[in-house]
Amino acid sequence: MNETVVIGAIGAERLEIVSSADRLAAIEAAWTSLWQRNDGLIFQSHGWISAWWSTVADRRKRALKIGLVWNDDRLVAVVPLATCRRKGLRFLEWAANSYSDYGDILVAPECSQSALEQVWARIWSEGGFDIAFINRLLPDAAAHRIFAPGVSGGIKLRRNHREEVSYRVSGQWANGAEWLATHPKKTRQNYRRGLRILEEAGEVTFRLLAPDEPLQPVLERLSVLKRRWLVQNSRESDLFQEGESVLAALVDVLARAGVLRIFVIECNGAMVAVSINIVQHDVMMAFVTTYDPEFSRASPGVVLIVEYIQWSMDNGLRMVDFLCGGYAFKSRFATEAVTLQSVLGERTPLGSLVSFADGVRQKIKSKRESGSASEQQDSSPEDAA
Repeated sequence: MNETVVIGAIGAERLEIVSSADRLAAIEAAWTSLWQRNDGLIFQSHGWISAWWSTVADRRKRALKIGLVWNDDRLVAVVPLATCRRKGLRFLEWAANSYSDYGDILVAPECSQSALEQVWARIWSEGGFDIAFINRLLPDAAAHRIFAPGVSGGIKLRRNHREEVSYRVSGQWANGAEWLATHPKKTRQNYRRGLRILEEAGEVTFRLLAPDEPLQPVLERLSVLKRRWLVQNSRESDLFQEGESVLAALVDVLARAGVLRIFVIECNGAMVAVSINIVQHDVMMAFVTTYDPEFSRASPGVVLIVEYIQWSMDNGLRMVDFLCGGYAFKSRFATEAVTLQSVLGERTPLGSLVSFADGVRQKIKSKRESGSASEQQDSSPEDAA
């Protein structure tokens, strides 16, 4: 049975591992209070993790492993992990990992380092996984306090070769027009050419959806367009499957937290491009962007990106963050790139065997592609299974 596990105390600090949906629901207020005090990203909020857990399609292959540190009745740390079985391997990873661009823990200043290390040690000792793969770590992530190689006693985590890049747009511009003017003439011409092609089809409107507009029609249209793109590019994503509720649940979390911004380009009232974005810490984060392939000649997705970047500058935001994924359009507009690290550790002989095979595979691949700037890393360790 999935029950809450209280694992002891260190001084006034009490440690707990949450493994049941009921206990996850019960700690909502305490978790939300810690998240708000820490000004945490939405990806570490209780709402985000709960929305994922309540809608995930393959829950039978998963289990919650959420570590908590309490100081009396005050929650002072959350380590939001979960296990998942893929290709015969059991992984320990971030809860809601598939939908969270940045992974991290929440920790209050008064939480001791020893309590953090002990709750992580208990998660490790309980097992239920072959490999721990903790990815998408920003350079300043609080999670480095426990997941950095050599930090936590006998738990052998090491830096993994899998890295991701977050591209950003930041700089000193008075407004969006000034930002656009800094780009090469060809970039500006392509943007205006796209607008002209759209205008040939009808009246073109760029707008930010009002907070009270119904979201369901927009999400349904976005999912249809995204499924077409996925099919054309031989990819899959549970986020956009017909009949699934995960996207609506996550967007509802964004709306309730007051961080949701949805931008659209419409042609004669029909949506030809849409972007679901997040605004936190004076940063615009681009969560999902897609477009109608029937208008691909106009590159409406790129036109929309230019529009919401200009909107961000006009409204005083300090940065646009394209989040994870090294797509060409991101580097085209980016002024900086941040590398997201990952760490890995094997807990079982099977995990060690797969990790060894993965390491050999990576060495062979590196030799073959040595010197190639276009080298792409594998997305996850189970590729070696």
